[in-house]
Amino acid sequence: MTMAAPSTTKGSQGPALGQKDFYLILYNALCCIGWAYILALGIPSFISSVASATSSGESIVEALKTAGRQVYAATPASAGWAPESTPSLANVLFYVQSAAILEIVHAAIGFVRSPVFVTTLQVGSRIVALHMITNSPNAQSQWGAALMIFSWALVEVPRYLFYVTAIVTGDATKKTPFPLFWLRYSLFAVLYPTGISGELSVFISASKCNTFLSLLGEKNKSIMYWYAMVFPIIYAPGALPMILNMASNRKNAFKKRFAKPPPPPRGLVWPVTETKPNGEEVRSSTPVAKEILAAAISAVNPELAEKVRKEKKWRFGYVKHLVAMVESQCKSPEDALKVANAGLNKAYSLFQFISKDGSKTTTFAGAMSAKNDTTFCTGFIKGELTSPKVRKLEVGYKGKSISGSELKEQVKKWVDYGTIEPSAGEAICNCVDNSEWLDLSDKHFVLLGAGSAMGPFEVLMSLGANVIAIDLDRPQIWKRLINRAKNSSGSITFPMTKEQSSCKNEDDMFASSGCNLFTETPIIRDWLVDLYPGKSFTVGSYAYLNGALHVQVSLAMDAICRDLCDRRKGTSLAYLCTPTDLHLIPKEAHDAALTNYKEFSKKPFCMLMKLLGGKKFLRKNVRNPVSGVGGDFYYVNGECYAWEKSVHF
Repeated sequence: MTMAAPSTTKGSQGPALGQKDFYLILYNALCCIGWAYILALGIPSFISSVASATSSGESIVEALKTAGRQVYAATPASAGWAPESTPSLANVLFYVQSAAILEIVHAAIGFVRSPVFVTTLQVGSRIVALHMITNSPNAQSQWGAALMIFSWALVEVPRYLFYVTAIVTGDATKKTPFPLFWLRYSLFAVLYPTGISGELSVFISASKCNTFLSLLGEKNKSIMYWYAMVFPIIYAPGALPMILNMASNRKNAFKKRFAKPPPPPRGLVWPVTETKPNGEEVRSSTPVAKEILAAAISAVNPELAEKVRKEKKWRFGYVKHLVAMVESQCKSPEDALKVANAGLNKAYSLFQFISKDGSKTTTFAGAMSAKNDTTFCTGFIKGELTSPKVRKLEVGYKGKSISGSELKEQVKKWVDYGTIEPSAGEAICNCVDNSEWLDLSDKHFVLLGAGSAMGPFEVLMSLGANVIAIDLDRPQIWKRLINRAKNSSGSITFPMTKEQSSCKNEDDMFASSGCNLFTETPIIRDWLVDLYPGKSFTVGSYAYLNGALHVQVSLAMDAICRDLCDRRKGTSLAYLCTPTDLHLIPKEAHDAALTNYKEFSKKPFCMLMKLLGGKKFLRKNVRNPVSGVGGDFYYVNGECYAWEKSVHF
């Protein structure tokens, strides 16, 4: 169970707790006390039983087993307490573990950020084990019961105490006491395996207990037997993934705990969506994404836009709205442009741009339209190789380079098999037949994210192209790019913070090269607009980042592309397509995808994967055609980075 960080009061050091917070503190504190009580009864009773057994001549192993059989029946008297006025271990165990059902409710109503399904599985398995040990004398009186009870209690006491301190301090990651933080994310390594072993022993013992099997009557013993035995079957494949998931959670929690504080926001940033009472600014992507998508769709369908704004489960529900947007764009070329322009204009007006010193904040649209007093110097390196008189297209395949007729034959195989589309195969063959197309010495390519591993920098250098490279101001990047350009017949042009002629050596040149698409977007645009007047640019967007940062860099690249198209004649655009977006496809590709899906869906292995994976595996990625101006339009979708990539297209 994870806790949402509470808000803080302006000017104070502690959090401002609401009614929900006080309730959660009370709930977690009572659960912590309950589990601590179980340990306070169980441990002394266990130690006393071990001492009594060993004094009677039993070996230490037998004594441990004997003591384990008696833990569930522990009472204040067996723990050495007096008088016999407090409840037994079994009674407290029943109530404190049953109270965990509330954690499912907390997740369902949004009190905590835990996923409802996972919480239900975790709590549900405990409730089943509790039901079996409560109703099975055999399960109560075997050593595994103690293993389960102690494992549960030793995990839960620090866990619930951790939650209390997380709410009180307002920060579960950095402000909780480190010993408690360490216990919360480390005890599982020992106590999860022991707890699972104890639960399995309870299930198996209950399946052999006549009292338990007779709960539904003598005629229904088989039902109770399989009720008990189905859980060991489920635990076998499920235990390891659960432990590995906790190991991953531990790694992430420690990483966040000791992570350096993020730098202050500068350049192109998500807008402020909330200001906490202590003045802290929150920049959440969800409300901004909803507003941009709603603005885009409202250009052609206000009703759909309203559904976007009312979407409550955005994280899991945004995909259907992106699909609706694409379907709206398919109606006509005019609608496609209306949607794109409305969405982008909204993004430009919502996103903010903060000056490098943090003194000025404006909209991104305002920053791109403002006049800049600074500019970049221009660096230039010409390749040292002579351009070959005749070029040929070579493609690396299975450890060798193939070209000419061999390449064309292989391309045909790829097309026939479905590896590439016929249009792609035709384009490759045309390049093979027209070798003069491979001379790019008179072409200029702007690469936004020139150092990207998936970008075309290497290919363009080998074809003698003139590359205008935009990438981060990191010396190692420019050392690689410039040295590659030298070892080619092409050239590289790049922004610099000082004149190239003033650099002392190559290392100084590398250190003075590069720029930042986030913080210097307008300056990069200005530099490119004035560079090589009269030359036609092909501008490619290849920069890539994870998560919300990718939206920012995509918007920055779009702003540069937009202004270059407006202010430089002959500008064309290039993008690295991705299977995680929504794309229009030919009818032939649509039909082939459906055929492949039907064929593979009949294979036994695929049927098993689909059955076990539910809706996660082997889903159709083609949808029904959309009718629009000019006929039906077919499209395919992938749902990972569709929002970020939609900014591109």
